[in-house]
Amino acid sequence: MAIELYSWATPNGHKIHIMLEELGVSYNVHAINIGAGDQFDPEFLKISPNNKMPAIVDPDGPDGKPISVFESGAILIYLANKYGKFFPEEPRARYATLQWLMWQMGGLGPMLGQAHHFRNYAPERIEYAYQRYTNEAKRLYGVMDKRLAEARYLGGEEYSIADIAAWPWTRTPDRQGVSRDDYPNYKRWFEEIAERPAVQRGVEVLANLRSEGFDAKAKEILFGATQYARR
Repeated sequence: MAIELYSWATPNGHKIHIMLEELGVSYNVHAINIGAGDQFDPEFLKISPNNKMPAIVDPDGPDGKPISVFESGAILIYLANKYGKFFPEEPRARYATLQWLMWQMGGLGPMLGQAHHFRNYAPERIEYAYQRYTNEAKRLYGVMDKRLAEARYLGGEEYSIADIAAWPWTRTPDRQGVSRDDYPNYKRWFEEIAERPAVQRGVEVLANLRSEGFDAKAKEILFGATQYARR
């Protein structure tokens, strides 16, 4: 039975698009247009109470019954465990992968998101925020570059959910105030993963529906009172 995927063409969405393409499993895509407010639909909130995409519904859960999972990191772990791929069984390799996945979830994604926001979407340039998150983006790329001088991939010598989680966030370093050429080990890793056919297919999922930038209505939905209303 096909997995039901609720997503949009963003870095967090692309994590799951890529994972499903890498696994080669059947899935149906339901577009959650975050600029139009689809994430606040009551039916979507039943499976993603934090009003964030992506989320999945697997009709064949662990007990044979449907299960819904939200949060991209949790979805990656769920899919990796279900299909036995991209998450090493050997304990040391498994924890190495898990710690870099958590690094992406708690650091790389949120901080690059802030850099992206204050550099590209803030209604006015706030110098403190601009510099703070640009510098943090550079620091995190440096952490990644150092790790990738030691190992082929973030978790070690095998491509894993840690790489699948991090890679989509690093597609546009220039918009985060980062030069790709300043981090040669990251650049090698990025270009290698970019050549994977499943990755190329994954970033095309829903890409034709997304427009560049946000109009005033979308900005209010994403960054204004609509986003912060209690539900």
